[in-house]
Amino acid sequence: MTDSADEETSTAGGGPARFRTGAERPFDPEDLVMASGRDVTPERVEQARRLIEEKGAAALERYLP
Repeated sequence: MTDSADEETSTAGGGPARFRTGAERPFDPEDLVMASGRDVTPERVEQARRLIEEKGAAALERYLP
């Protein structure tokens, strides 16, 4: 019996079935600031919120593989 998480991350040959990035799941402006390696400040959170509105998931994909 296999775990459903195993089915998503590996194939019968042992390799990955598909890759995931952090942007595939919901994220907050604070997450974007932290992914950029900066300290979370109100100004940076606001800037990240605007970037997320403009670019969507691509804003976070810039920092995560």
